[in-house]
Amino acid sequence: MIRTAINSSVSKSSLLNLSSKFLATKLVTTNLSQTINKNNRFINNTSSFTTNYRSFTSTSIRNSTRSTVIQLLNNIGSKREVEQYLKYFTSVSSQQFAIIKVGGAIISDQLNELASCLAFLYHVGLFPIVLHGTGPQVNQFLENENIEPDYIDGIRITDPKTMSIVRNCFMEQNLKLVSALEKMGVRARPITSGVFNADYLDEKKYKLVGLIKSVNKQSIEASIKAGCLPILTSLAETSSGQILNVNADVAAGELARVFEPLKIVYLNEKGGIINGNTGEKISIINLDQEYESLLKESWVKYGTKLKIKEIKELLTHLPRSSSVAIINVDDLQKELFTDSGAGTLIRRGYKLITKNNLSQFENIDLLRNVLLRDDDIKSGKISVAYYLRDLENSKFTAYGDEPLDVLAIIKNNDNIPILDKFLASKNGWLNNVTDNIFTQIKLDYPSLQWIIKEDDPNNGWHFTKSQGSYHKNGYILYWYGIDEPAKITRLIDNFSNKVSSIPIIENTIFKNVTQSRKISTLSFKRNFSTNSPKYNTSATSSGSLKFGFEKTSPLTKHENNTPSSIGIIGARGFTAQNLISMVNKHPFLEISYVSSRELDGKLVEGYDKQNILYSNLKIDDIKKIENEKKIDMWVMALPNGVCKPFVQAIETINNGKSKIIDLSADYRFDTSGEWVYGLPELNDRSKIANAKKISNPGCYATCAQVAIKPLLNYIDRNQVPTIFGVSGYSGAGTKPSIKNDVKFLSNNLIPYSLTDHVHEKEISSQLGIDVGFIPHVAQWYQGITLTISIPLNAKLTARDIRNLYQDTYQDEQLVTVSGEAPYVKDISGKHGVVVGGFAVNSKQNRVVIVATIDNLLKGASTQCLQNINLALRYGEYDGIPDDLTIRG
Repeated sequence: MIRTAINSSVSKSSLLNLSSKFLATKLVTTNLSQTINKNNRFINNTSSFTTNYRSFTSTSIRNSTRSTVIQLLNNIGSKREVEQYLKYFTSVSSQQFAIIKVGGAIISDQLNELASCLAFLYHVGLFPIVLHGTGPQVNQFLENENIEPDYIDGIRITDPKTMSIVRNCFMEQNLKLVSALEKMGVRARPITSGVFNADYLDEKKYKLVGLIKSVNKQSIEASIKAGCLPILTSLAETSSGQILNVNADVAAGELARVFEPLKIVYLNEKGGIINGNTGEKISIINLDQEYESLLKESWVKYGTKLKIKEIKELLTHLPRSSSVAIINVDDLQKELFTDSGAGTLIRRGYKLITKNNLSQFENIDLLRNVLLRDDDIKSGKISVAYYLRDLENSKFTAYGDEPLDVLAIIKNNDNIPILDKFLASKNGWLNNVTDNIFTQIKLDYPSLQWIIKEDDPNNGWHFTKSQGSYHKNGYILYWYGIDEPAKITRLIDNFSNKVSSIPIIENTIFKNVTQSRKISTLSFKRNFSTNSPKYNTSATSSGSLKFGFEKTSPLTKHENNTPSSIGIIGARGFTAQNLISMVNKHPFLEISYVSSRELDGKLVEGYDKQNILYSNLKIDDIKKIENEKKIDMWVMALPNGVCKPFVQAIETINNGKSKIIDLSADYRFDTSGEWVYGLPELNDRSKIANAKKISNPGCYATCAQVAIKPLLNYIDRNQVPTIFGVSGYSGAGTKPSIKNDVKFLSNNLIPYSLTDHVHEKEISSQLGIDVGFIPHVAQWYQGITLTISIPLNAKLTARDIRNLYQDTYQDEQLVTVSGEAPYVKDISGKHGVVVGGFAVNSKQNRVVIVATIDNLLKGASTQCLQNINLALRYGEYDGIPDDLTIRG
């Protein structure tokens, strides 16, 4: 059927942003191999140089190779996809990146491709745990000896003679893979024993086959810590030292239970599970819906049945959002770094529910909470109660999954049914519940219409679900199942007449879905991760941890493209100097006045747009400048308690156009409502944008709030979070004291203001809870590190908490969530905050979080520029370098 596309002002192509290009993986891996081999030759030719120079050269080449690999990855998927996944994968500790199980046939037939793919990961700093099998090699050896392999329930019967063959084959294949990796410049460590402790599965029935009882992580973790890829076999040992054979799929599952990786990938020569009846590769298996029927299929037997059973058992003990991808080695990069994925994806999924009246909803409060996602309801245009009363008087069908991560409501009118609400959480998009529900809707409704806003981030997804579309006045009408021109004309006429009042379907902030899998048992589309965050269900009734505040998304759209003028008062300090440097590179901001009593008459250095001299502005000067409307934004970069006269001078001028931002603590505790607290990541950005006067948060306060606020709902209010803070001596300002005396600070740590520090009051005031803050000054120049102990009111795991923080800050360019504790040396000179560590005690009632920030940048001048951009309606991150690096 030809798609109908009618648009009053824009072309169809503007509705859909599907531009990813894919190159063949063989081409990419060939290029990588050439790059690595070239670098290896260069390293070998430098053997006569000194050790230090060799170390420098190796580091330089490693960085060069990493850059080359990222460029090659961009050919597999879009730059956005690659950067998104790299950031996601480096947000956890290295051993939690991925478990990759390699079938024995891959090593025999595709060794070079496998090694190249693993080299890709190694050279971008990712360390998968690789476990391989050796089944085909064992079978080949037995065949050569005229011995028929013997299986029961898909498990190889392993007598002593077979065990000897199995062990030898494992050693040989392990060595082949390790050698192939090292030829490509990858440090790899063979781990052929000591990982799996086992008992006999059933000695009488299966002989020397093991049932894994525990996993020793030490050798794996030591390998990764040493910068080596761990390459494992699935051999296990009993407590007495007897070697036992364990199916590699089973062993990979045990590793996944212990490490809980972001990705679980099984590589086999078929590239997935093949439907024995049709000969086609199955794209998706949703175990909750399909497991029982799948096992009854005649073609599901032997190793396939064992694999599916083992994966079912594995996923039962992992978060519901976890999944296993079974792919060919050629598709590994596509699986890891693109939204489309590859092969067969196996996940638990949820059974879909259908309701036709409100009484059928078992948890009406859950339904109320889901409806709060709707913009009309959030904005107060209508209430939840009003909408529910409307449903009571309407014929409708509601579709959802069990936790209502997705809720679709269709109103059944006499003409063409309308999709009235389509409310999807992040988990609903990531786990593709959206596609499953829409597939069911299409089965039940041969025709449908729906309307969304033109700036909805999921327009591409809606476009692929529709047959036709029409755009007008900021809205898009979609439909399917309507072929008659007369009906389409009436549909568009009704839409045009009612576009200003018709209900708008709201979607969540998650980015548009693009690439579809081929359909198997369900229509399904993958997005972002096969193991997206799903939080501890013991913490909340809805099954997900919820951050304890209303968030707004970054305002990156330019509403103002004209130059603006700023004036800086108090420009001698470190903060003002950094601000001047950033404004110098800002596309729209210009500096008109820089006031400093001590620097009066000197040239402002670091500003190249024009020559400006420091001046010593008096109160009358300020009034005159303000009266002439020469300044759009005044920046008060003065010590605490000094700026009030300047603020009052600006306020005395009626109809003055300028806004004010104060970097001191003078107005951070304002209760008049005149000053807005400018921490964009945690506060309402629209209030900052509309504010006349903005109070810039403190450095310690910014870092602490970013590190604590997502957990507000889970803090034990009978105890006090404790913040141990250490800052570089630039935080002590330019006025001489022991706190910025480099000699005094050498080999020293100076505690000060041990109680009632102004930042302690600021943090407590903004969070609404008491905190304990103990600041210190250290001998480095800039950068802050906070170690924060937070008492919990619920039993949470480190993974629960890390996922909550990733969910909270997923759209924030200046906040990074790291799996490991960040180092202060890594944040110095960077324009953001890194939060990590997430260590939970054994009682699961206390978490320790580490956060770092550059006190002069995101702790002061960067945040100031962020607020200026919002207030003057520029893109929020204009002029701010995108250079935040993470460790993890």
